[in-house]
Amino acid sequence: MHTAAVNLSASAADPDPDPDSLHRSVKVSIIITLGVMITVGNVAVLLVITSSVAGWSRSSRYFLLSLTAADSAFGLLVMPLNLWVSLLKDYTAGPDVLCHVVAFCNATIYSTCMYTLATISLERYIAVFYPLQYSSLMTRRRTLLLIAFAWCFPPCLLSPISFPDGIIEVHFSTASLVCNPSYSTNVGYSLSLTCLIFFPCSVIMTYANLRVWCAAKRQRLKLRQYDCARRSRHNVASRVLVPVMAAYYTCWTPCMAAMIYNVSGSSVPEWIEFVVVWLPTSNGFLNCIFYFWINRSFRRKFYLVLQRLTFALCPKLADTFECCNASKTQFVSVLDNNNAVHGRSSSVSSTCTLLSLA
Repeated sequence: MHTAAVNLSASAADPDPDPDSLHRSVKVSIIITLGVMITVGNVAVLLVITSSVAGWSRSSRYFLLSLTAADSAFGLLVMPLNLWVSLLKDYTAGPDVLCHVVAFCNATIYSTCMYTLATISLERYIAVFYPLQYSSLMTRRRTLLLIAFAWCFPPCLLSPISFPDGIIEVHFSTASLVCNPSYSTNVGYSLSLTCLIFFPCSVIMTYANLRVWCAAKRQRLKLRQYDCARRSRHNVASRVLVPVMAAYYTCWTPCMAAMIYNVSGSSVPEWIEFVVVWLPTSNGFLNCIFYFWINRSFRRKFYLVLQRLTFALCPKLADTFECCNASKTQFVSVLDNNNAVHGRSSSVSSTCTLLSLA
């Protein structure tokens, strides 16, 4: 009896933490943090682009709204569902039907995001190379049809994943805390998904953005010849297009590579699987930066919306701000008069740009 009590007290004083439990806690913390970042970033974007933004066409705003909705689904749907299933898996062998539904939702949101990125690249390509025909090519009906395709085609293509007795099996991965299809159970279907989703979207995005970048580069060289470009804008295309494509391939290629690798029946190490599975969701946050925050018109509109919200919540602050503005009115009018003298030269400089990317 005494020996048992001593052993019990010793084990209580020097507990041996379970490594799997520790790893799981770290993974859950990473997933929750990433979900909060994605949700907050896209909610801020929605506050701005629900109304018109200077320099953005109606079609561009529709496509970007679609992208924001797809990215928001990462934080509002994909992450909560998978965390919920991971909690259920702690207590039971698991509801296989639920895991199939969750895997279907995961794959659908991932695919919709890729298709939406491809349609945005296509719209920008048309805007740059066919500016006079843009209104007739990108009508409201065609824009909505492209958006509907990006949202409706993936569920049709991925519907076999949602059936427990379908053509492909689904399992819960303790490494990534995600319900994943077992791609090795149907090699043909798994490879067809990459051929119909990842590769077409990658080709469209690469071709469209590369052509736009080359066009901007040629225009920059022409402007230099006529001394019509400012040095501060000489690298605008690279500052926008290169990060967009780098983020896309960095986030999506490892996931697709792991998927193709798993088709052979092999599996990657635990933490590598966790990173490559959740890496595409981080693209939902990076899109907020590269497609929105890097744009000057968006930032101005965001500051205006934030100012209006602040003044609505704190009227006294609005009164103070108005008093400060009144004291600066005379100074601003003097600046406006000085700027008017140089207005003509500034206008000529601004018209020497192929397209405004930022």
